[in-house]
Amino acid sequence: MIDHTGMTTGERIAYYRTKAGRTQAAVAGLVDRSEDWLSKVERGVLPLDSLSMLIRIARELGLNNVGDLVGPSLNLSLVGPEHPAVPGIRRALNAPPSLLGVGLPGDPLTAQQLAERVAEAWGIYETQVERYEPVGEMLPGLLAEAYTTLRATRGGEELTAVHALVSLLHLHQVFLRRLGERKLSLRAADRAMQIADETGDLALTAAAAWNVCGILTSSGEVADSLELARSTIAHCRPGDDPSPEHLSAYGALHLAAVIAAVRDNKAPTAWDMLRSADVVAERIGVDRNDFHTSFGPTNVRMHGVHLAAEEGDVSEALRLADDVEVPEPGGVLPLERTTRYRVEVMHAHRLSGDDFGALWMLRQIIETSPEEARYSSLVKGAVQNLLQRPRPDTRAELHRIAQHVGVWA
Repeated sequence: MIDHTGMTTGERIAYYRTKAGRTQAAVAGLVDRSEDWLSKVERGVLPLDSLSMLIRIARELGLNNVGDLVGPSLNLSLVGPEHPAVPGIRRALNAPPSLLGVGLPGDPLTAQQLAERVAEAWGIYETQVERYEPVGEMLPGLLAEAYTTLRATRGGEELTAVHALVSLLHLHQVFLRRLGERKLSLRAADRAMQIADETGDLALTAAAAWNVCGILTSSGEVADSLELARSTIAHCRPGDDPSPEHLSAYGALHLAAVIAAVRDNKAPTAWDMLRSADVVAERIGVDRNDFHTSFGPTNVRMHGVHLAAEEGDVSEALRLADDVEVPEPGGVLPLERTTRYRVEVMHAHRLSGDDFGALWMLRQIIETSPEEARYSSLVKGAVQNLLQRPRPDTRAELHRIAQHVGVWA
């Protein structure tokens, strides 16, 4: 047993892998990942926030305790505590849609009322600092209401109800993915894609596919995610006079392809997709949030920062970050998107050895999204890393941040 103090999860994996006499290629292959992926995990370029993957790696390295990879200074909640709202959401998603909402008192919501309720839930999720608890409480009942409304709606109102249901399932996907519930998240995304595809609405189909790509990529199924993005881009290509909504969903698919490609070791493809996304963003001209895709010039630039960081070019990532103006809370871009971007920039500062830059970004993250910080493995890892070399003028602040995010100081 080694002294875990000061070692990241990636460094522990490298230590035990070397001790076992295994190559990166061998271990990566046994857990269905690439050698490049494992190299980035060991160097801290990519986070490892999946408990199931930690268990698989531990077994391949002959370890009996996952804690040997996580270390005693981190609470195991780092890899995804179950949020109190998850059991109710799980029951709702597991139930046959035909049974959801059966027996609800009162008349069903109209299609417009349902759309307004879904928009209200999204508004809380995208703008409120403390959002997981209120949104989590809303989702199961709102899903039942949505299916009740859909069963009762006919004629022209039916498409409005379908759009609202797809949007609601998208919210389920995002909410669950951020809490580490990947299987449930994929279930919601798959259901939304099936419903969207049946409408024949290319913009809605593109948005639903973007939704599925996000969960596939976060689950490590990057080749499938890239293939889905590419095929849907070809299928949903807009004509000469598309709606802004269609362009947003179409552009967002390119950004989904960017992330999937770089994680599938296809950096040239990723940069090509980013350039194509930039063309679409220029066509739109402004930041938008159609279908909650956050697509526009700012998000394209944010993805450039992410792409450079994923390639391991931290200095280029920070250079590109200088050209990104993060919108103020309450603007077009959701709080979740701007928070994720700030986390990425913080991580780049950390990898470059800039403790003051990392701490500066941590302050912004805690200030703008304190709840989100508790669920971010990158935030926890950065705090753990900074605690190993505290400076007298930041020690007290670091301990407060550590307590907030659940890292043992």
